[in-house]
Amino acid sequence: MEHSGLAVEDVDQSWASSDEDAEGSSDNESTSESEQSEDEPSSADEMVAGSSDIYRAPGLSTEEAQREDAQVEAAIEGDFDRLIQSIRQAGDGSSAGMLIRMWDMNLEEREAEFKDDLRVASGVGRKKAKRGRRRGPVLSQQVRALIGEGNQAYVDADIPESIRIMQEVIRIEPRAAAAWSVLAQCYDDLGERGKALQLRIMAAHLNHDADEWAELAQRSRSLGYNQQALYCYAKMYHLDPTNVNAMWDRASLAKDIGDLKTARSTMLTMLKRLPHHLPVLDELRPILIELSDFALCADLFQRAFDHYHATFSSGRGVDSETGAEVPGGGFGLMHLLVLADLYNTLGEYSKAIDTIRRGCRWLQGRAAQKFWDACEDDREWDSPDVAVQRGSEGEVQPGMYPLDVNARHRLAIARIKGGDVEEGKMHAKIVLAQDTAEYAPLFSEIADAYFEREMYAEAGHIYEMLGGDAGTSSMYVLLQAAACRRMIGDLKEAAEVYEHVIQADPGQNEAKMKLAEIYEILNEPRKALDLVMQVIDSRKRRAAAREGIVDSGTGEPGSASLFEEGKMRGAKGKGTPARANTNKLSAAQLRELEAQKEREALHSWRRVQELWPRMLADDDEATREWTVEAEKLVESFRETRALFLTSRHRGFRGMFPRSTRKQTTEASEDSMASRLQLELGRDTLARKGVKADNVNAFRTISFEDWMRLFMHYAFLLTRRGQYDLANEVLRHLLFSNAFQSRSSQDSIRLAIITCAIHADQFQTVVEQARKMINGHQFNNEPIRILVSSLGSGLRATDAFLVSTLSKHLLRETRLADAAVKDPESLRYNTALRRYGLVGTSGKADPEDVPDEDDEVEAAAVTELEGAKLPTKPNALNVAVYGQILLAAKSYQSALFYLLQAYDYAPDDPLVSLCLAIASIGRAMQRQSDNRHHLITQAMAFLTRYRELRGDTAQGMDEVEYNFGRVFQQLGLHSLAVRHYERVLQSAEAKPGTREEDFGLAREAAYNLSLIYVSTGAAPLAQALYRRWLSL
Repeated sequence: MEHSGLAVEDVDQSWASSDEDAEGSSDNESTSESEQSEDEPSSADEMVAGSSDIYRAPGLSTEEAQREDAQVEAAIEGDFDRLIQSIRQAGDGSSAGMLIRMWDMNLEEREAEFKDDLRVASGVGRKKAKRGRRRGPVLSQQVRALIGEGNQAYVDADIPESIRIMQEVIRIEPRAAAAWSVLAQCYDDLGERGKALQLRIMAAHLNHDADEWAELAQRSRSLGYNQQALYCYAKMYHLDPTNVNAMWDRASLAKDIGDLKTARSTMLTMLKRLPHHLPVLDELRPILIELSDFALCADLFQRAFDHYHATFSSGRGVDSETGAEVPGGGFGLMHLLVLADLYNTLGEYSKAIDTIRRGCRWLQGRAAQKFWDACEDDREWDSPDVAVQRGSEGEVQPGMYPLDVNARHRLAIARIKGGDVEEGKMHAKIVLAQDTAEYAPLFSEIADAYFEREMYAEAGHIYEMLGGDAGTSSMYVLLQAAACRRMIGDLKEAAEVYEHVIQADPGQNEAKMKLAEIYEILNEPRKALDLVMQVIDSRKRRAAAREGIVDSGTGEPGSASLFEEGKMRGAKGKGTPARANTNKLSAAQLRELEAQKEREALHSWRRVQELWPRMLADDDEATREWTVEAEKLVESFRETRALFLTSRHRGFRGMFPRSTRKQTTEASEDSMASRLQLELGRDTLARKGVKADNVNAFRTISFEDWMRLFMHYAFLLTRRGQYDLANEVLRHLLFSNAFQSRSSQDSIRLAIITCAIHADQFQTVVEQARKMINGHQFNNEPIRILVSSLGSGLRATDAFLVSTLSKHLLRETRLADAAVKDPESLRYNTALRRYGLVGTSGKADPEDVPDEDDEVEAAAVTELEGAKLPTKPNALNVAVYGQILLAAKSYQSALFYLLQAYDYAPDDPLVSLCLAIASIGRAMQRQSDNRHHLITQAMAFLTRYRELRGDTAQGMDEVEYNFGRVFQQLGLHSLAVRHYERVLQSAEAKPGTREEDFGLAREAAYNLSLIYVSTGAAPLAQALYRRWLSL
């Protein structure tokens, strides 16, 4: 085979071609997010756990080790072969383009291969032998002679002749490692160190010496070729996975150049070898935070905390780095604060509280005092400077243990954001007593927590405290202080703060827009319009400035690095046409792929429609086929990202929506300017409306049909015992921007309730019913849905008695009562789209703060409007809450609320019946001191119930049974028997009645048989069993 001439210039030209080489050759760098999610472990369980499949077992045989080494060497030599092939193909002067294509072809494959090597990293547990140089291919006589001539020329100091001969050797046999080494030495003697380094890297592919790769990595770093150094570190890792110091150097270099994903994966690999190593965790933490991977960071620190807590139970231990005895064996207070901050960021406030309480107790040497965990409050850390009212004498008394102010600050944040406001206030008061200048960041975070809980008075006080000192004041603090003033109704004071901010920073457009809104509320439209026009002019000037900026930065054309070092791999320079990514589909390809999926969806939909009637008729074969086709459609819908956008309120605008030049902020500015000008009588600007361009179908199937398909599919899964999957599908559908209308959300929630009833998951019923109650404030229908969905049974009763439901209904009852008696005490919350109670100081009543799952998904539902306030009392809320107390056997409290319901609805028979039951129940309790009065009251309400229920056959059947049940409860068996027998006679008198339509006859027969057995009339009881209670 003839070969084109191989010159060193070809090597230089190929290596210096593009930064894309780094992506293909390094075998170890970051890929797209989707690839990372597939290739890299996603949790600390996979990254850190010392499972047996991570490392090579200590008993690995020599033969297996040699086979594994051969595979590594073959992979490295494969890189060498591609380089040589690229250089040969570039003989016509186009080597750069050919090398780029060559690397791109193998990008994913090489990346996956390197990450597989990370997972099966070998060598731990056994002493790894020094890898010697391989002999290489058998050289021909001609090649050996040429190598000898080249060596002699070098010895004779004839550098040009030596270079010519060694190039000829490489042209004939590229795998002759000696030729590459001599050639590199020649260029080193000529002072061309960059070219010599490239040639040594070529030779290193053939020598398989980890130390040589380490030396090349250090040389590349010293010359500033960072991407090339990362490549060398990767090859060294392939050959010697036990070199932890090299991995640390690689991670540090990747971090220094901003390649955070590479630094992340390398440090996680180090944690496999050094589990819970604090220096590695400290270096990894800012990287994970920068990548927003808070969950993994929290998991790693939690595992480290558990490890050190178990290892050093006394709270002190020897630091492995310094050898000194330190608190926690090195895992000290700072690490606890980091873990608590991570949990607070993730919204896992209970874990943050547990971390501070357990951790600080452990560091104080009191880990054995686990009884403090039983206390829901933080009495363990009470301070003598702050008086806190705790429980009775029989409870655990406050510990008064000292707590670092930073740890107490974390407790305050977690308590306030978690809803335990009073406990959080106690901690916040202690923190706020510190020096403002020294602890300003802590003050600001506490104020932010209050602001997030809509406690604007408390937040505003702290912001103003910070804003009053020049050393702690900032634009953010002043803006937040003004926002608090506005939220509590002090509009003029808020305007003054905004004016002060604008005076200090005339370019603060956010403050100008907020001030314009206040001026509009204060009926000063001219001032408001002037501010809005200033903001619009500022936006136009910024846009013009951006258009005039041209960034022509390019890589250095003469760089001697293997990669383009001037920018991060994968980053496209501005002003330069970026080469198309061969792994990314073009717009035309995407449209073609979508058309194909549309045809497949249409085919499946037609088949589903054909099978639908047979499926509803319980045809087994049709049901199976319908399920398969429906599953295809459902999964294709769920995996479409365009249907599940973060901006769900905008609706579905198609798979390829037109991009809008107007952004939301700009549109709001123009809208406000237009409104103000119209108010002033100046019609120079027309009112601008947003055109709705939403699409009502997806892949030719209307969204109404999609909704019907999802519901039938979920119902079918539930019937087949796959409730969890059905629940997941419907809950996922709630987040689709195609179904964000009020009616769609309600339909999906009703479907979830239906499936939950069938699967006896009544907690889910309560959860979804509460969502509907929140979405339909002051409307009784969702409450009726809740009560009817629970029906009867032990599990349904338990769900009906759950504390969150009772608290929720009590809040709704208070809101409804306040809306009728004192409408001025309600304030409409635009974020939650609900009315809420406010105190006299402008802050929300802590008891009326809704639970986490009570929040309305305001951003998702687009059709919500402010509910109309009721004008008359609502008996339903009070009655249902009274029935909850009745079921919980809190008869005295139930009487209070049921009597209130009776005042609102005296003609409701159910209220009278519940009052009778509550009166009887209270009379039967030992604490009752007026039994006869209560029994008389119960009979009065029962008589009232008889009058209201009517004299129809069904109504009388129910009335007679309830009278018999009351007399049986009181022990008046003769009267009870009379009423039960009337129920049985009524059932017997019904002509042509099926067994399913006996009404209350079976219940009456069972209760009557109990009376007969207890009084010794066994034959009569047996007759009832045979007639009414036998199958």
